[in-house]
Amino acid sequence: MKQVILPRPFKSHKGNFGRVLTIGGNENYGGAILMSSSAAVHAGAGLVSCATDTKNLTALHSIVPEAMFINYQNDVELVNAVDAANVLVIGPGLGTDATALKILQKVISNTNTKQFIIVDGSAITLAAQEPALLEILATRKTIYTPHQMEWQRLSGIEISKQNNIKNALKQQELEATVVLKKYHTTIYHTDGSASQLEVGGPYMSTGGMGDTLTGIIAAFLGQFHFKNYEHVVDAAVYAHSALGQELAASKYVVLPTDIINHLQHFMSNYVQSTIQK
Repeated sequence: MKQVILPRPFKSHKGNFGRVLTIGGNENYGGAILMSSSAAVHAGAGLVSCATDTKNLTALHSIVPEAMFINYQNDVELVNAVDAANVLVIGPGLGTDATALKILQKVISNTNTKQFIIVDGSAITLAAQEPALLEILATRKTIYTPHQMEWQRLSGIEISKQNNIKNALKQQELEATVVLKKYHTTIYHTDGSASQLEVGGPYMSTGGMGDTLTGIIAAFLGQFHFKNYEHVVDAAVYAHSALGQELAASKYVVLPTDIINHLQHFMSNYVQSTIQK
């Protein structure tokens, strides 16, 4: 965090802080992609576009007016949005039906090696069944963010048998960063190392928390530019849980929207305390 969250240069514009595209949110699960998009905005992404079902348009403009809307079933709009993005989030609320698979295939096949791709939620479940997509993702700067059941689907390792050695071997096979969400989340890096959080707790066990995390990771990758981008991923994951722990001092349950609404102050306070030291 000390290395990553730095004061913004005075001579800046929104293009300096990342073009994030979030993709997901079918008719039934629009809230997931709204939280991911909102988290990206509040964590500092310069430009955020949300590719989602048309039924989510009103809610998106009401909750995240800073984000632009893309109809994710319009192939031309979707491909153009993918091409323009620096960071992509795909999966929150996407679903696992034929439409979702078509969207996932369209997005992944149009990415390039310069982009960061955060694969979350139902996109992990779909990709686990599509070797061709996994092959493409292995050539990209891919970050998978599964919970333990999604990791079981992707890795083939049963939850009861998941351990650091087995997880790391599968992660190396995937050639991607893996953020395994659980009590004291573990991050498996492409160089074979791993980081385990010592912050966060059961007060964060609420639907949408992972969707919020993806938005924070996307915003961090878009605006903080380091040669080793996995340091940025580590900082984003830590910030998410550290803020949750801070809020839990006065809350029995910390909601994803609580995290989102306090991100700006949390990051500002952190930068100020670092400068003063």
